[in-house]
Parts: sequence; structure tokens; C-alpha cells
Amino acid sequence: MAIAAVRIRGTVLARQTVVDTLKMLRLTRANHCVILADTPSTRGMLRKVKDYVTWGEVTPQIIARVLLRRGHVEGDEGLNDAYVKAHSKYSSIWDFTQALSKGEASPRDVEGLKPVLRLHPPLKGYKSVKRPYGAGGDLGYRGKEIDNLLTRMLGVEK
Repeated sequence: MAIAAVRIRGTVLARQTVVDTLKMLRLTRANHCVILADTPSTRGMLRKVKDYVTWGEVTPQIIARVLLRRGHVEGDEGLNDAYVKAHSKYSSIWDFTQALSKGEASPRDVEGLKPVLRLHPPLKGYKSVKRPYGAGGDLGYRGKEIDNLLTRMLGVEK
């Protein structure tokens, strides 16, 4: 299963260990998203930065939509099926996202694909960037509801 992590807050007055963990996750700015493998070390890093990011298990359809709309390759060109076929063992973006969601692939499998997806702020904004998701905010683990957030960040009303 793949995990999508989105940074929501800045790091002013944050502990240095939190800043370092965000750099390791490649979440350097607000509204940046990364697709990660679901491993115990990844879960531990996400728990450490739970007050700055939100994450959850993402479906292959949303991964494909995000990669098509916001995925970039070297040279700042958009990602398409022809590029994926030429620079990886996968024949299309859909095949790549299926393997990515099952944990059989990583974003590094497509040569030149930038690992960070720069997204827009969500339509209708965040609820609260200071409260956890379970308490009516947006921070921390949100499970399958990450799909709704990513859809809103792509500019599509669900």
C-alpha cells in the first residue's frame, strides 16, 4: 500500500529533529506531497512530524490523477504515458500507479520523475492547521480520506 504525505505547516520554532525528518521525507515546503512506501520506518517518521503533515493510504486512481496533473520530469515537462514507457519498465502511468499502490514500485523506478509533487492549497481551505484530523483539524493520520484532500488540492471539487 502506498502512503501520500502532504506538508501543511511551516517549521518556524520547530525542533531540529522535526526539521531533519521533514527533509528526509523531502517535504521542504507547505502543500508539497510525496508518495511513500508503507514501511515501519516511514510510519515512524510520519508520527514524528505529525504536527506538520497529514498522511493516509492513497488509491491508485488518485495517484494516477495527481501524477498526470502535477507530476514533472527533468526539464520541467509534464509526465505522460510516452515518457513512462520510454524511461521505465511500465507501459503506462496506470500500470506504474498500480505497482506503486501495491508497494512493488517506487517513484525512482521512472527515470527523471521528480519525487515531490507541488500542489495547490485545497479548495475551500483547510479546516484547522493546528488540530489533529480526529479532533476536526487537518494534521496527522487521516486514512482513506487523503483522497478527498488530494482531489481538492488538484482543483477538482468532489
